[in-house]
Amino acid sequence: MKILLTGSNGFLGKLILKELENQNEVLSLSRSSKHYKISLEKSIPFFKDKFEVIIHSAGKAHSIPKTEIQKKEFYEINVIGTQNLLKGLNNSTLPSQFVFISSVAVYGKNIGNNIDESHPLQAKDPYGKSKIEAENLIINWCKQNNVICTIFRLPLLIGKNAPGNFGAMVKAIEKGYYFNIGKGTARKSMVLAEDVASLIIKAAAIGGIYNLTDGIHPSFNELSLAISKNKNKKKPLSLPVSVVKWLSKLGDFLGDKSPINSLKLIKITSDLTFDDNKARTVLNWRPRSIINYIEDNVI
Repeated sequence: MKILLTGSNGFLGKLILKELENQNEVLSLSRSSKHYKISLEKSIPFFKDKFEVIIHSAGKAHSIPKTEIQKKEFYEINVIGTQNLLKGLNNSTLPSQFVFISSVAVYGKNIGNNIDESHPLQAKDPYGKSKIEAENLIINWCKQNNVICTIFRLPLLIGKNAPGNFGAMVKAIEKGYYFNIGKGTARKSMVLAEDVASLIIKAAAIGGIYNLTDGIHPSFNELSLAISKNKNKKKPLSLPVSVVKWLSKLGDFLGDKSPINSLKLIKITSDLTFDDNKARTVLNWRPRSIINYIEDNVI
């Protein structure tokens, strides 16, 4: 098949490209692509090729904006960028399938267990709101044009040299300054980026909205212990919750200068897991365990 992949230089995009390029003709769209070199938030692309599948992986990743400009970037890149992609496709031959890489951030939850796809989309932060708007744009466009629509709502992505919170955790353990809070029992959903990449083509032909996780939702203690063994480091220390509560109150006063505050403490010590039974039933989703992957691979 001829496939257009946006965000091919991102962490997940690179893995999608690696997964698909041997058996398909994959053309990329990014700021530095050799095929379609473009910034979607600034321009509407002109497509000279006919694509059967669009995989829209480009976007501004989850982070906490510190300025109004950074908040605006989420809208420009994730929403305006999606609008411009769809406008470009309107001016060319339409694909039969469209896959969008979204996020569990659309649910707007910091605490909860087994949140499934039927949960209301309640995000209030700039990132989550931008993903909701992009999802709606794509869903409506696909309905209007009779295109099969697939949306993956992803939690924390895991893999070799992963960015974001997992990469920061690995670095902290390597350098010896990571610690768990209390017993580190809070469980979080996460998923192997390679497993997501391997599911895309199968899901694209079926359509639907899916949470994807490893189904085990490791605790901070389990995760930090596995990373420590992988990196041949000592088991991370733990700080009593009472001590961290005091530090978090100090962090509330200090603001952005502090690595911890009351809100972060609640997030770190609370479960946040998502239900992926729909993907297991409809797509026969059979992901690998995050802990087993860390134990057996270089990260």
